[in-house]
Amino acid sequence: MSADKPAPDAVTRGNGPGVPLANLIEEAQRVLAICNACRYCEGFCAVFPALERRLEFVEADVHYLANLCHNCGSCLYACQYAPPHEFALNFPKVLAQVRGETYRRYAWPQSFARAFDRNALVVSIATALSIAAAFFFTGAFTQPDRFFGAWSDAQGSFYAVMPHGLMAAIFTLVAAFVVVSFLASFLRFWPEWGGDLADFVRVPSFSSATWDTLGLRYLDGGGDGCTYPRERASMSRRNFHHLTFYGFLLCFAATAVGTIYHYVFGWKAPYPLYSLPVLLGLIGGGGLVVGPIGLLILRADRDPDLGDQSQDPMDAAFLVLLLATSVTGLLLLDFRETAAMGTLLALHLGFVLALFVTLPYGKFVHALYRFAALVRFHIERRRPLPQLGSE
Repeated sequence: MSADKPAPDAVTRGNGPGVPLANLIEEAQRVLAICNACRYCEGFCAVFPALERRLEFVEADVHYLANLCHNCGSCLYACQYAPPHEFALNFPKVLAQVRGETYRRYAWPQSFARAFDRNALVVSIATALSIAAAFFFTGAFTQPDRFFGAWSDAQGSFYAVMPHGLMAAIFTLVAAFVVVSFLASFLRFWPEWGGDLADFVRVPSFSSATWDTLGLRYLDGGGDGCTYPRERASMSRRNFHHLTFYGFLLCFAATAVGTIYHYVFGWKAPYPLYSLPVLLGLIGGGGLVVGPIGLLILRADRDPDLGDQSQDPMDAAFLVLLLATSVTGLLLLDFRETAAMGTLLALHLGFVLALFVTLPYGKFVHALYRFAALVRFHIERRRPLPQLGSE
């Protein structure tokens, strides 16, 4: 092997952004070619049926397959060519490294992605605390009596400190930025595969991908669960993902219902504990406490060979922001009629806005690319290649 080309094991064990993308793609092509010849793991997830439909793997295919992977880890422990074999195959790790490069490559704007990539956890916490401090000092110095006062629900509770219109305007601007950023990333990602945008929204493939996503279908490692955090199969990761995923959706639903109440029916917040927005928020908030804590515990015990350790700060940042958002939200709900409400409101808004601002550059963005990969997977299944035949 030439001196200017790293050994395959050096690439798979590389630690993140320092590994050139060209080397990662070359190593991924080597791994995919060997797996395509072996096919022992074809029942584990969608990646293997997808790679078996190819005779060669161009860079766009590598990005597609990497984002189709759910990192369940089953293939690593089943692989007869995993280290210490001379082939040194580590399928989950090399695809995780490629995914990390995908996040950097397609993010918009790039400058934000680079800043977040350097130290995601520190940047996330610093962003949240900076926003919270701005709200706190603005309220504490401009209207201290109002900010540190105790306001009943009848007096508007936290809306007595920050008007609903101002809060709605801030979140509308942030949400617009996030949507534009996600759309820009998607429009850079999807066409590289040679796909037509019209194909993406066709009902058969889109609905199948949606069903796979809602059921977290490929987080079961072929049926027995992920070999995560270690070799023993378990449904723990899947269950904690479900709590996190549906907790997030329920909190989003609570916000949506509250918006309908306000603008359609004219029912002004804050709402009582038995109201639909609050109940959805309570259940969702509970999921966003248990789920992220469980995932953080599993991650702390994870076999280092199961993923790209350089992405751990990014993964942890997303989970910590979710957890902090939920905890501060539940505290705010409990203490909203006390003098602590203004401080808790500033802290909660800081974490919520930091979470949303960093969504396009953190772990959450994998949901966008993975869903796109699932759509393509179902498109391909309906388009058998003549030279290979149908599945």
